[in-house]
Amino acid sequence: MLDSSLKTVQGLALTADQKRDLTHRLARVEGQLRGVQRLIANADTPEDCDAVAQQMAAARKALDRAFVTMLTSTMITQTANLSDAHNAAERVKHLADMLNKFA
Repeated sequence: MLDSSLKTVQGLALTADQKRDLTHRLARVEGQLRGVQRLIANADTPEDCDAVAQQMAAARKALDRAFVTMLTSTMITQTANLSDAHNAAERVKHLADMLNKFA
């Protein structure tokens, strides 16, 4: 579920639409993880472990997709209005370093 108590800050990191998309993606992942917890709690047969593994893989894939979406959105947003090629290159290098570090 989307936490309606989260206040979205207006800034230069991401647009409001990008933030909304990422927040919705993460809310879906959160729901998937709650489902995995229920599957684990109710696991009774070896086949139940197959279902747990499948749902864990789906949640991991969804989280990875949210990460890639966040990085690509950041690249677009943070380089779109840079008039100085040097600043744009530095920003892109920083984002590439993030990708290498966390992906």
